[in-house]
Formats: sequence, structure tokens, C-alpha cells
Amino acid sequence: MTEKENILGATIDEIREISKIHSLPGYTSGQISDWLYQKKITTFNDMSNLTKTTRQLLNEKFYIGLSGPTGVQISQDGTRKYLFQVNNGEFVEAVYIPEPDRSTLCISSQVGCKMGCVFCMTGKQGFLGNLSPGEILNQILSLPEREHLNNYVFMGMGEPLANTDNLLKSLEIMTSAYGFGMSPSRITVSTIGIIPGLEKILNLSRCHLAISLHSPFDTERSELMPVEKIFPIKRVVEFLKMNVHARQRRMSFEYIMFKGINDTARHINGLTRLLNGLRCRINLIRYHPIPGAPFESSDEETIQWFKTRLNEKGLLTTIRASRGKDIFAACGMLSTTKQRTTG
Repeated sequence: MTEKENILGATIDEIREISKIHSLPGYTSGQISDWLYQKKITTFNDMSNLTKTTRQLLNEKFYIGLSGPTGVQISQDGTRKYLFQVNNGEFVEAVYIPEPDRSTLCISSQVGCKMGCVFCMTGKQGFLGNLSPGEILNQILSLPEREHLNNYVFMGMGEPLANTDNLLKSLEIMTSAYGFGMSPSRITVSTIGIIPGLEKILNLSRCHLAISLHSPFDTERSELMPVEKIFPIKRVVEFLKMNVHARQRRMSFEYIMFKGINDTARHINGLTRLLNGLRCRINLIRYHPIPGAPFESSDEETIQWFKTRLNEKGLLTTIRASRGKDIFAACGMLSTTKQRTTG
């Protein structure tokens, strides 16, 4: 028996190809995408304007890969961390962050991560697989608070630009008229700076970008982030400065503050030199301790001083609020290792 395929995550071109292969009328592809991405149906039988024969064919060949969370943790600050099981039997986490003026979903793109950043629990988990477009979109469609969402950040588990093709399909569906119809300005993709992936996303998407920086100096950054040896931050920044598409969106740099490591006047001067000429902002992030990592967060006085000095240097700098720390939902704290050993 032929295994059924997940139709959730198929682009309109792929749905048209499905319609063509199975000799369905041309307009059927638009009907299918409308039901999948706009009308929130869960079965093919709910597609009431399709013929009975078409619905039967879809049931035989495909399934709609919607799957609700298998668990939730609720922080004292209202943040909710949801656990989703994916097709390879592994798990990912997605984080819902309610705020007075907006509600944000932090989306995962991989199970674990192969980038090996030494301060990140997801990196310590290792890489266990890429998420399909359907598994990425399921985190949105199956979220209990879906109707409240108005901001989306690919800052969950994994490196989005190590799963570029599936990410781009997801972004197409999220922003296209046949899909969710979202504005790209509501979506931010965070990356450690994989240049081939950056080139693709700059040319094929108008979503905002956030680059993980953490040190302006190559030796220090390589000790925190092994990717520095392959894609040095200086090369990443030069690429962004030269690429006209990078200037057509909001560009930010994420900077986790490590006590005694990257929080000195030397680092302020280094950041100023590195980012000179690039329209961007810097987001300072408190470090959230994880087991086995020998780091501490810079104290509040140092973080505020760092922010003030960077602003005085002409670099727009903000401090990101920490959310969900008590349930390990804050930056760098996501991991599903426990589910692998106890699930």
C-alpha cells in the first residue's frame, strides 16, 4: 500500500500539480488551498464544494497533518510553551508570548540543532531532523491561541537557514493571498548567518531578519558559535551591506550579554566599527543559564550602560524582555531531550 502524503504545507503550485496528476478540474487547486489555509478544516470531507469523488481520492492519497500540542507549560508571566510531536516521533517546542500590544509565536524549524552554540540548550541536544512545511505551519494552525496571534518569529528550535527550502515554502504560504495572507512585516527569521540561506531569503522573501552576533571579534565569537569559522560575522555583515534586498526590511542583531566576556567598552567599539554603514538595530538579551554551561549574565547596570553607550554611538539598541524563564521558554532554553528519554 502506498503511504499517504501530508498535503498540509503544499504550495499552490504543488497543489496544482496534484490536481493535474489526478485529472481534477483546474479550479480545484484553489478550492483545496482555500479549505486548507483559510477555512480551518480538519478533514477532506469538510471540503463541501468538492465532488464526492474528489474528496474520496484525496482521502485515499493524502492526509491533513494537523496535530494539536501534546503538552503545555505556563509561566508566571503568562508565556505558554507548547510541545508538538512530529512525524519522525520526535518533539519540538513552540512558545506563545502574550503582550498588551501584540501576541507572538516563537516557531521551531528543526528538531534540535547542529550549529553547536555553546550557550544554547537546543544546540546541546544535537540535530534530529528538519521540519517539513506542514510541521512548521502546524505550530500556528494548531495553537489554541491562534486567533490572537499577530507576530511570528522563527527563533525556536533549530537554525531556520539550515532548512531553507522548507522555511521558504512555509513563508510563502504564510504571506500569500492563497495562504494565510499575512504581511511579511509580521514575521522575523532569526539566523546565525548562513550566507547561502541568507541570499535565498533576501531574494525570495520580504520578512524581517535577526542575526545572532554575540561578539564582534572572530576569536571570541568562534568560541561561542562554531559557525564563525565557516561564515565569519564580518563576511556576513559585508554581504548584508552589499545586498540591496537586505535594506528592504528591518534588520536586527541579537546580542546575548555574557558577564566578563562580551560586555566591555572594547566590545562597544568593535560593534560600532563592524556595523558602521548598515541600517540596523541591536537587541541586547540577558543570558539565561542552562545546565553545564559556564556562563553568567551581565548584571543589569552593565546591560543598561552597554545599551546607553551603543545608542550614543548611533546604533539603535534595545533590551529584550525575558519571558518564560521559569518554564525554560526563554532565549536559548528550548530542548526536547527529556521527551526522547521519557516519551
